[in-house]
Amino acid sequence: MTEPVDDVWGGLVSRIELDSSRFGADAVAGLAEFSHVEVVFVFDRVTKMEYGARHPRGRADWPKVGIFAQRGKDRPNRLGITVCKLRSVKGLAIEVEGLDAIDGSPVVDVKPYMREFGPRGEVRQPKWASELMAGYWEEE
Repeated sequence: MTEPVDDVWGGLVSRIELDSSRFGADAVAGLAEFSHVEVVFVFDRVTKMEYGARHPRGRADWPKVGIFAQRGKDRPNRLGITVCKLRSVKGLAIEVEGLDAIDGSPVVDVKPYMREFGPRGEVRQPKWASELMAGYWEEE
C-alpha cells in the first residue's frame, strides 16, 4: 500500500528487510516457528499530531475520545503496532500478511506473537470501535 487508507488492509503481503550491516542470520533464528509476529513501525509520513480528544475518523456520529482511546495514525508518538501472520523468513527477509503500514515505513522491531502476551480475561470495547473496524481487514 502506498497511500494511507482507513480500510481494506486484509490480504496485504509485505516484506520486511533487516539491515545486513546490523543483523546476521542468527537474529531471526527460530522466528519461522511462529505463526504470527508483532511489527512495530513508524508513521513517518504523518504531518499532524493529535494530543487531545477527537472524533475517530472525523465522524461526529462516533463519540469524541482521547487519542489514547483510539488507534489513529496522528498519534503523539508516531508508533504503530500490528499483529501479522508470518508467511516466511528467508535470510534477513521477513514476509508478513496484514501489516497496515505504508510501503517504506521504518520498522522498529519484530517480535514473535505468543498467546501468553495476548489479552487475559474478557476483552471489551465500545460499539463505535467495532463499527470503525468493520471493513479494516477486508481485501481490496
